[in-house]
Amino acid sequence: MARNSSLADTIQAWPKAELHLHLEGTMQPETVVELAARHGQRLTVEEVAARYAYRDFNGFIQSYIWVTSLLRRPEDYAFIARRHFEELRRLNVVYAEITLSVGVMVWREQDPGAIFAALHAAAEEAAQAGLRVQWVFDVVRQFGPEKAMDVARLAVPHREEGVVAFGMGGDELAVPAEEFRGVYDFIRSHGLHSLVHAGEIGGPDEVRRAVELLGAERIGHGIAAVADPAVMALLAERRIPLEICPTSNLRTGALERLRGEGSAGARAHPVAELFRAGVPVTLATDDPAMFQTDLDREYEAAAATGLDVRQLARINEAGFEAAFLPATEREILLERFREFLRAQGLVY
Repeated sequence: MARNSSLADTIQAWPKAELHLHLEGTMQPETVVELAARHGQRLTVEEVAARYAYRDFNGFIQSYIWVTSLLRRPEDYAFIARRHFEELRRLNVVYAEITLSVGVMVWREQDPGAIFAALHAAAEEAAQAGLRVQWVFDVVRQFGPEKAMDVARLAVPHREEGVVAFGMGGDELAVPAEEFRGVYDFIRSHGLHSLVHAGEIGGPDEVRRAVELLGAERIGHGIAAVADPAVMALLAERRIPLEICPTSNLRTGALERLRGEGSAGARAHPVAELFRAGVPVTLATDDPAMFQTDLDREYEAAAATGLDVRQLARINEAGFEAAFLPATEREILLERFREFLRAQGLVY
């Protein structure tokens, strides 16, 4: 996609929030090479790039399993976090909710508490440089509800250290949503927010179940909602934001699955349709290194679907509105963004 330099410059200047970002997917090939060297393994940038070349969701999952196998110690996680915090600051991201694959940590018999302590320290440093970071503890759906409950119990003690939500990723078709109701009831009773990946490779009914059965406050991806006007109306009425990741949807084949074979170009993404239907929409990168993208490029991808700069500004504002922050902090960030809009002459 050709870059619109005027639009790119406008968006780059905006203070932004990113709400759907997996830490383990932020490792650029150069970072992976450095990380592997820490463990006595020699890799080249070209070898990592080849691992990041895939055409469907399963290929992505296999690459994700491979790259996360290099994260073995708390300092490894802190290293990649600090590296990505630099990237977020470059993009003028002032607030991020970063997902941690705690279900995978447990599966690998790592110590999530020690890992999180190292990450919390890195986030404290980032705050001094103007980047506010909070965390989401995430589970792998296909591991089942018992493993999910294990992670939920690990999340609760860290609420005062910036763990704001519990999320569920993985294969949304592997285990029915209703089997996780007890887990989501538990996390809500302990003051954590609820997130669910749904409507990525599954259909619109998965989005409905995430909202109605699990009480999801935001939906990861959710693009399949466009196939059912009733589901879009549900999201619009209840003000349930979708965390939209256009490049991810293209690279994993989720977009082609939704739109049909041969129709999965960036312009086919439903973000504009969802926005115009009144569904709250935010933009994010998902796994930016693994999809060769960044947040500015996701805004440009959304623009390619027909959204103008004022509509993109509204989406950026929605990112702050959907953040799991105290109202006073949220309003400060929103006002800072609105000041930029006034300076740019943008009124919507």
